[in-house]
Amino acid sequence: MAETGRLTAPAAYAPSWMREHPVTALRIAIIITVLTGWELLARSGWLYRDVVPSLLSIGRALYETLSDPTFYLHLTTTFYEIGLAMVIGGLSGLAVGILIGGSKLMQHAYEPFLYYLGPCPKIIFFPVMIMWFGVGPGSKIAMGAISCFFPVALNVAGGMREIDKVLIRVGRSFRANTWQMVTKIYMPAMRHPIINGMRLGLGVCLIGTLLAETKLSNRGIGFLVIQSYTLFNMPQMYSLLIVLFVIAIGANALIGRLGGLDTIRRT
Repeated sequence: MAETGRLTAPAAYAPSWMREHPVTALRIAIIITVLTGWELLARSGWLYRDVVPSLLSIGRALYETLSDPTFYLHLTTTFYEIGLAMVIGGLSGLAVGILIGGSKLMQHAYEPFLYYLGPCPKIIFFPVMIMWFGVGPGSKIAMGAISCFFPVALNVAGGMREIDKVLIRVGRSFRANTWQMVTKIYMPAMRHPIINGMRLGLGVCLIGTLLAETKLSNRGIGFLVIQSYTLFNMPQMYSLLIVLFVIAIGANALIGRLGGLDTIRRT
């Protein structure tokens, strides 16, 4: 009994909401620690001035950025490019993953190329994308689509091999056509691999699109980030990175919620 009291005594001094929500409390503690460390580093003078600006100056820059109407024009451009790239890359990755995962011949013939090209930095294809699609949004969309394609295709191909063979036999026994097999059997059974592939694809799609915007563009969040860096406006640059961070978290959470993964984990 005494040992049990010693184990639970520290928790008794914690606020009730911390005992009920330990994960939330840990996240808040990590955020507070990071922000405190950042502010101390900004005030220490160890780095060049404004390389690590104070939280106050970043907050002021964030307010000015969000108050500027032109910012939302750049944000809309980036949303459009990333959204269209996700649709193109995600659908093509889904189709190729089903094709490769559902055929032994296709798997042995083409899946190694996905593994070889998947880790390759997609930014090396950007000059080709410029020649094919020009310097406008087309080349940025193509970069995002290529980046998104590989994680989705590999996850779906792996998910196809994990489908219960009984489900496939049931579908064939009912003489389901290819479209019915994909929509009624394959995709419901591969919900987790598809959502995980889309989450990974979103991350690399965001990276590919923004990198393309920093290289050759006059619109988009990536353009604003590289412009802030060029002008050494570090507070604005960090404020834009915060915006991107929030967008990435929100989009990732939305994909998980649409796929039902967050609900499954909570239960």
